[in-house]
Amino acid sequence: MPASEPVRLGRKRALPSCPNPLFLKWLTELRDEAKEKGLKISYTYQKAISSLNKYPLPLQNAKEAKILQNFGDGICKILDDKLQRYYRENGPNAPIHSLPEGAPPPGRLDNNNMAPSRKKNAAGDQGKDKGGGGGGRKKKREYVPQKRSGGYAVLLVLYRQSQIPGSKGFMFKMELQAEAQPLCDKSFTAPDLGSKYTAWSSVSTLIQKNLLLKTHNPARYSLTEEGLALAERLESAELQNKDGAEGDKEEDRSEGEEEVEDGGPKVVDLTCSDDDGDTEGEEKGDDRVHLAEKAACVPQPRSDDANGTSSSAKAPNSQTTSGRKASGARLLPGTYDIILCVDFIETTGGSTHRKQELVKELQRNGVTFDVRKLNVGDFLWVAREKVAPVPGQLRAPAGRELVLDYIIERKRMDDLCGSIIDGRFREQKFRLKRCGLRRPVYLVEECGKAASHLSLPETTLQQAIINTQVVDGFFVKRVQDVRESAAYLTVMTRYLTRLYQNRTLICRSRELEGDGASDEEERGRPSCSLISFAEFNHGAVKNKCQTVREVFARQLMQISGLSGDKAAAILELYSTPHSLLSAYEQCASEAEKEKLLSAVRYGKLKRNLGPALSRTVYQLYCTRGALT
Repeated sequence: MPASEPVRLGRKRALPSCPNPLFLKWLTELRDEAKEKGLKISYTYQKAISSLNKYPLPLQNAKEAKILQNFGDGICKILDDKLQRYYRENGPNAPIHSLPEGAPPPGRLDNNNMAPSRKKNAAGDQGKDKGGGGGGRKKKREYVPQKRSGGYAVLLVLYRQSQIPGSKGFMFKMELQAEAQPLCDKSFTAPDLGSKYTAWSSVSTLIQKNLLLKTHNPARYSLTEEGLALAERLESAELQNKDGAEGDKEEDRSEGEEEVEDGGPKVVDLTCSDDDGDTEGEEKGDDRVHLAEKAACVPQPRSDDANGTSSSAKAPNSQTTSGRKASGARLLPGTYDIILCVDFIETTGGSTHRKQELVKELQRNGVTFDVRKLNVGDFLWVAREKVAPVPGQLRAPAGRELVLDYIIERKRMDDLCGSIIDGRFREQKFRLKRCGLRRPVYLVEECGKAASHLSLPETTLQQAIINTQVVDGFFVKRVQDVRESAAYLTVMTRYLTRLYQNRTLICRSRELEGDGASDEEERGRPSCSLISFAEFNHGAVKNKCQTVREVFARQLMQISGLSGDKAAAILELYSTPHSLLSAYEQCASEAEKEKLLSAVRYGKLKRNLGPALSRTVYQLYCTRGALT
């Protein structure tokens, strides 16, 4: 019996492989493409390959394959389309039961292997399979992401971030996408035409291959030991490729200089930045730099010139200038459009008819708007850079977006009543104040006499609206229904378009709030120092990681009667619960502890916090056991 097994294996290799090699070749290509994209349909293609390998008769078309297991209408239609294309290219009498010359033979061992195979390495893999010898199992191929794919970019960015001294060792999704986009050909946010997958879809493959670690909520991404080793190899290969490319450029440049010195035809180098070049060469060089800057899919301020121009004479210093002014990118007049951004919650869920009416009214009024997820507020406006399409690319690169200082929170009377009851009303006002935009607006839809049939008295709701305007400093706009809300948004969009025309907009960091904008606002002009939309939306995440000071403020605001201004006044003196408890321990008596915060001044009028709230805070943090 042991002697018969090698003979049987030898006969099995000598048998003719599959009588339908063309179908087998196409199925193998489909499987490998699906596997590289991380699609689960690759397993379906593998099952169809196994069924086709077992079928001993030739097939005239893909419809005959429906009798085989794992061949459905979808696979048969794809094969039929490929067959028709094959007939058009090679003639109606082209053979389909043999492969064209130079094609790898079907039925190889790797046709039944789920590891993705590359077409350009097919011949090398075939040689390895033939020369492997013996009947042992084929060694499993190590997963290496394709160059400039999503997985490749993510590994490189995380590796480079880990090499920075004092780095935090992980990255959040948004910052990881922004840093990885220049290293990837596909978009991390927008899927290709006809597909629902983006470059970010490859992250799940990295996690399955134990190269990437995902922890916490919001998610934090970091490299495993295996991922670190693979990323290090990818980085070294990237550096070698860059060095080789730079060496080739230097050789080409030296050859061009020699030609000019020898009296040969003058060569205009579009990449050079000499001041004595002719005007035409400089203009072409400018266009080339401009297109190269706009080719990045994710806006990065540090990749642009601080003055918004790209003169060839400034090319050598452009990198240092952009590095020095990372948040100083500018949008010149006429290079941007004002776009209304609508939170997707305002168009889906709840009363679908009422929300769709808002969208239809905006469309009827000719308002350009974009539906997206807003982490705070319901409506806002962005200045979106106009970007020309790049030849050879399906979509135009995404332009930079700066958020104007106007944000709107929309409330129906019933929604206002519910948010007051469950505490969302105070929290939303607090988050709107801290979002970084200076002109928050409350849009209140009164909806006729609906307020008289709610669980809170109408006087309470009206008092809450007045407090929002007088105490919190919000601008409150009252409307009657959805149609008036759409009309107000339309008027605001046209007003802001006129207000910001002929103005240069400067991108600032959120950490520098108010920098360079106070003088303009005092003169009645709109602020032209704006934050980017990505930074704004990331900073407004509701459940993001919070500091002890922020959590302490939220705790204090849960006390009845303790508003945001009062909590901020307490935080100025005691920034953490530990500092407050230490102050209580230094008090000599219980009465002194109860009155510790009574003299704290808050708000514009600098009123005292009062003994009642001071006693309540003391009881909350110093009483052992349940409060009575």
